[in-house]
Amino acid sequence: MTRFAWLQFRMQAAVAFGALAVLAVVLGVTGPHITHLYDTTVATCGAHGDCSSATATFLSGYRLLQDLGNVVIVLPALIGIFWGAPLVAHELETGTHRLVWTQSVTRTRWIAVKLGLVGLVSMAVAGLFSLMITWWSGPFDRVNITQFPVFSERGIVPIGYAAFAFALGVMAGVLIRKTLPAMAIALVGFVAARVAVTFLVRPNLEPKIRTNIPLHMTSGMNFNQTNNGPLSVIGGHPGDWVFSDQIVDKAGHAVSGNFLSQGACLHSRGSAACIGKLREVLVYQPASRYWTFQWYEMALFLGLALIFSGICFWWIRRRIS
Repeated sequence: MTRFAWLQFRMQAAVAFGALAVLAVVLGVTGPHITHLYDTTVATCGAHGDCSSATATFLSGYRLLQDLGNVVIVLPALIGIFWGAPLVAHELETGTHRLVWTQSVTRTRWIAVKLGLVGLVSMAVAGLFSLMITWWSGPFDRVNITQFPVFSERGIVPIGYAAFAFALGVMAGVLIRKTLPAMAIALVGFVAARVAVTFLVRPNLEPKIRTNIPLHMTSGMNFNQTNNGPLSVIGGHPGDWVFSDQIVDKAGHAVSGNFLSQGACLHSRGSAACIGKLREVLVYQPASRYWTFQWYEMALFLGLALIFSGICFWWIRRRIS
């Protein structure tokens, strides 16, 4: 049964791993050059003055390859649509499953081999793609000082996405027994789950940290200020996932941008004293939790994939004739 399942899937697997091999060559050739550029320009620009020019020049290079991170987001959905949904639905739709079941292959073994073989390949493809992009994009991510904005495109979490999308597609096919509707459900379900987890679950995987600390004037401090809008610090928390950053006075009232253009704040000698009257109220997830969140979210999607797989086993054994 395993050999038969592999013969059915080998062409798709060959195309996927062939594409990964080509990508590995391209990233392997360009990656060391990008690291060298980073080490000789951005990493040393602080000793020569302003880094804005060096940073802008560095980030403008290899734009097409930088955009490959977006493919990491789309890839699990494609796996669910084109590998997961048709895997069982097509056989149920055409009736070829009955032929296999009459060849001394049990229903449990039939669905187990299909889920196990194609599911593991799906996870391997998504994981290898994501880890290659994570390695290659390292210098760019260090320049942008970003982790959480590209959370879904990096690290190990795409492995969980791929397993979830694949199992969702298979389950839809098992329940509906029609390939095209199963493909549509796989797409809609994956997008809905990703949106819900990104905006509702991920921010609360661990309790947010809330700080209320005095604001001190430091070299290079910049403010986001508009006359009527709230005042906030720009780039004061590199790498952290900031949900709310508010400047308040001693009474706890939000300070607007025109505060810095009044009174002592107008004069350089009084600016430190002026800023010293303010406090910064910050709600955030620290950068140190990035990999913890990666493991949590991957485990969540893997758990859902196992549940969907269990439903497939039960349905095939009890409800399919």
